[in-house]
Amino acid sequence: MPKAKGKTRRQKFGYNVNRKRLNRNARRKAAPRIECSHIRHAWDQTKSVRQNLADMGLAMDPNRAVPLLKRKVKALEVDVEERPKELMRKPYVLNDLEAEASLPEKKGNTLSRDLIDYVCYMVENHGEDYKAMARDEKNYYQDTPKQIRNKINVYKRFYPAEWQAFVDSLQKNKMEVE
Repeated sequence: MPKAKGKTRRQKFGYNVNRKRLNRNARRKAAPRIECSHIRHAWDQTKSVRQNLADMGLAMDPNRAVPLLKRKVKALEVDVEERPKELMRKPYVLNDLEAEASLPEKKGNTLSRDLIDYVCYMVENHGEDYKAMARDEKNYYQDTPKQIRNKINVYKRFYPAEWQAFVDSLQKNKMEVE
């Protein structure tokens, strides 16, 4: 239902509000999202960044955490300043991060099924004759002999066990034919 005519008030500009401070405080309050789940769950909003990281056993400034060793010119001794260890209130965060970092990296590079089929077809029909592969009718993309050779080498590098099994099966089939 529409409002009665003349009943809406005009918005007036607030001259007594400090917009710069208002925006700065809004930016401070809207903290960015922490991507690491271990750190995010252990984070305390009431503490500063430095205090939070110190509680977790992490360093805010790596240059201060691991200082460069200063060497004396004449003496062979190295000056090492012993700092008192800060109390770690949340050691489980550091343990979780170390455990996650020690996991092996999963293999992210794979080849498409079409490329695998293409390589298998070419090797099955032509063996090592790359020029014949380049003239083959299944060479839809008109790859040159070197491009085909490189594709076969990539397949060998990505899937060495499958390649070896494929070559063994080809030799077995060849032996049966003869």
